[in-house]
Parts: sequence; C-alpha cells; structure tokens
Amino acid sequence: MKFKYIFIGIVTFLMNIGLYAQNQDLKLLAFSKTSGFRHKSIPAGKAFLKQMAQENNWKIDFSEDSNIFSNNGLKGYDVLIFLNTTGDILNEQQEEGLKKFLAVGKGFVGIHSASDTELDWPWYNEMVGAAFKDHPKVQEAKLMISKETGHPAASSWDDTEFFKDEWYNFREPVGKHVNVLATLDERSYEGKRMNMEHPISWYHHYDGGKIFYTGLGHTDESYADPRFYDHVQGGIRWAAGIAEIEGNKNKKWTSLLNEDLHDNWDIFMGVPHASVKGLDKVDPQSDGKNGKALGLNKDPKNVFLIEMQDGEPLLHISGEIYAAITSKKEYENYHLKLEFKWGEKKWEPRLQRKRDNGILYHATGPFRTFWNVWMQSQEFQVQEGDMGDYYALGNTEMDIPSIKPEGNKEFDYKKGAPLNRFSANTKEFMNHANKGFDNENPHGKWNTLELICYGDTSLHIVNGKVVMALYNSRYKNKDGKLVPLTKGHIQIQSEAAEAFYRNIEVKPISKFPGKYKKELRKK
Repeated sequence: MKFKYIFIGIVTFLMNIGLYAQNQDLKLLAFSKTSGFRHKSIPAGKAFLKQMAQENNWKIDFSEDSNIFSNNGLKGYDVLIFLNTTGDILNEQQEEGLKKFLAVGKGFVGIHSASDTELDWPWYNEMVGAAFKDHPKVQEAKLMISKETGHPAASSWDDTEFFKDEWYNFREPVGKHVNVLATLDERSYEGKRMNMEHPISWYHHYDGGKIFYTGLGHTDESYADPRFYDHVQGGIRWAAGIAEIEGNKNKKWTSLLNEDLHDNWDIFMGVPHASVKGLDKVDPQSDGKNGKALGLNKDPKNVFLIEMQDGEPLLHISGEIYAAITSKKEYENYHLKLEFKWGEKKWEPRLQRKRDNGILYHATGPFRTFWNVWMQSQEFQVQEGDMGDYYALGNTEMDIPSIKPEGNKEFDYKKGAPLNRFSANTKEFMNHANKGFDNENPHGKWNTLELICYGDTSLHIVNGKVVMALYNSRYKNKDGKLVPLTKGHIQIQSEAAEAFYRNIEVKPISKFPGKYKKELRKK
C-alpha cells in the first residue's frame, strides 16, 4: 500500500510539473484601448488579469497602443484579451494584423464591452459573435448555464447563477455559429431587453482562431467575484488550447445530424458562379472561385437543407454554389461514419464533369483558404468513380503507400507499397492519390463511408472496405516548417452536384479498431 501511494504521488508531481511548464510558456496580451465610453473598472480588470497570470505562471503584457497589431507586434502571444475596449480602435492595417493572429490558431478573449468595439467592421462583429446595442441599469439577474457543454469557463458554475452587472442587448440575435455558455433570464431583471433568447457568454471557432466572450465585467465588483475569476480563467485556458472541453470525451457514437443543422454545423457559402439565378449582384464573369464569398451562415439559395425522411433527418445538398458545412467542434482520434448517395442535379462549372463532393478533415485555419471557400484540410474525396481518393488542400501533406502503374500519370494506393509524398506545398509532388480499388455502389444507391483518424494516420473506408491508408498527416505552418496535423474540424462540401447524407455519427477512439489493424503499415 505504501508503494501505491508513493507511485500516485510521483505521478501527481510529474503531472503538476507538466502543467507548470505548459502554463509558464503561455503568453497573453491584454488590450484595453477605448475611443468611446471608458469603463472605470479597467484598472480592476488589469489587476485581476495580472493576479491570474501570476497564479498560473503565465506571462502577460498590457497595452493600449494599436501599433502592436502591425509589423508582427502580436507575434509570440498565445491569447489576445480585449478588456473593455470600445469604439473604432484599429486602422485597416491593424485589422489585418488581428486577422493574421487568429488565422494561425491563436486565441481571443473578449470581456464585456469587447462587443462595443469596431461596430462598423462586420468581420469583427462576427468574430466576437454579437454587436452591442444598449443596456438597462446595473442590476442583479439570473443566468441559466449550459453545463452540458463541458466547457472549462462554466465547469465550476451551478445550473443557475445570479450576478449583478450591466446586461448588454445586441443589435442582432447572437450568431448561430457560437456555442452558448450562459443565457440571461430576461424575467429576472427590469429595463431594456432583447425580448428573445438572450445569450450573454459563449465560445466558438472563427477564421482559424478560438474565441471566448463574456458579457460580464462592467463593475469593479465583478473582478472581485471568484466565480468570474473561474469563468475568465477557463475561457483563457480553452482559447490557449491548454484546457479540453469535457463533453468531447463521450465514448459513444454521437449523432451530428439533427432537425436543426446549426446544432452541430455552420454553413460557409463561397462565391456564386455567374450562372446562379435569383441572387443580387452576381458577377457575370464569376468562375465560382474568385470574388466575394457570401460568407458565414448565409445560404440564400438553401444549398443545405434538412429534410425529414421516415422520421429521421436527411441532409440535402443542392450543390448549386461551392460551399461547406463545418463542424462546430474540432475532432481528434475519432471514427466518423455516415451514409451518402448522389442526386440528379449538376451545376456550372462542372456540368460536363463527374459529380463531385468531399469530406474534409483536420480542417484548420480560415475559411476561404482553398478556392475562396474551404479550409486547409485533408480530403476524403467523394466523386463518381473516385470515392475514397485523397487530396491535399491548403498547406497539407500525407505519405501514402502507392505505386504508379506503367503508362499512368498518377499514383494508386497499394497496401505494403513504398510510401510516397503527396503535398499541396510544392509542385515537385502531386497533391492527389487514387484509391486502391472502386467499391462505390451504383448511382442513386446509398454508400456507407467511414473515416478513422488516430494520431497522424487515417483510413478511408467505402462500404466496409479500406480503399486507402494514409500516414504522417502534416501541414506547413506560418514559419514554413512541416508540423503534425492530427485534429481539426470536419467539413462536408457542396461542389456543383446534388448529394444526400444521413446517419452522420462520430465517436472518439483510443486506438484503431481491431478489425482494421491488418490494414495498417508496420512501423
């Protein structure tokens, strides 16, 4: 028994050392510039963040100089905190600096009037999740907490909490792309309200970054409340990537398709082709790739629709505009399973080509990275006759056992063959590999597609057969270095062909399922 407790003590000590080292490397920038109303609580907020940084062994800097957003001034920071900023505080060059900061996977934490900042900049309002309109007087209100999210910013709170603060109303309903952590009970206070669902704290991913926002933080008293301390600390740790969402540890199959598509997915619409009818201001010269994308959760043509079939949700993709649905969550070490079949419709610019679709995985970075619509990712190709092929999108690469048959220009997957490099980073290597064999069902019939990802290895499975095994998933980072790519969002494309999906399920794995181990390369 004594040995058992000594062992537990050693493990705990080593874990604490690891956490200390991880925290010590974290560097924050708290930015509190204002060009509108200036909160008297900013000094209390700075002291609050300074104490938090000391207790977590984080490094923190404070600034109100917008020039830090230019000339790589944000380089080296992991999380940017907007502490009660207000008004128009960034010029166009500095706005680009903020975009670049988030594009490489960094974190943003917005406190209270961060939503009363850059109100005329749509990208920023969408990034935060909402834009300030007005508020009633400071008073106590009831917050309903979304404990089921498993997010560290709400993990220590009860199902309901009462806070005294200044409760913001927003110009428009909070964006569909956010995951709500706390909602105001509008019956619990007096004065101006939104008269609708009223989120007040949330998190989400946006254009490559991890975003956390809380509407609390108006008063000095807020920064003395230990509950608010836990809330902001959890938000920072998640935005920095050093805290997991507990809900992601569910070991069972989870359905990703509900009657409301936005429960699990966001829509990003690309550039309408010149042939698209019924939309305003479509460029008559548009090739469907270049130009202005319609953007996040803007689907005026209903390219993505949930239809009910025998009481179950069916995802109908018209294909009319290049687009994708993107999972709200990131996934790592998982098994994805779904059913797919082709529809009949085809659209420009692929009227004379094979029907095309695709499942993009390990998707990271901004929307618009590839063809102005899709993220950097690895692709499980879903195309007529090519189901299970691989494409590298953005800056990604894979190694695939493959051969180039005599007379062919492309490589085919072959189990046990030498590894060949497939890359989107250099013309020296191809970015596409063919599946090992065709296992697709006839047109109009349902196919079962599975994607299994563990570590930097993945399997493409079509109707129960592994048609490709892929190794050493990686991407080229902003410093030009190749680094592992083992997690990210899942995207399902719209690519000029009608398609249907159903029974989309995912579950985490701790190893490759036994029946597929024989398909893996021996290292």
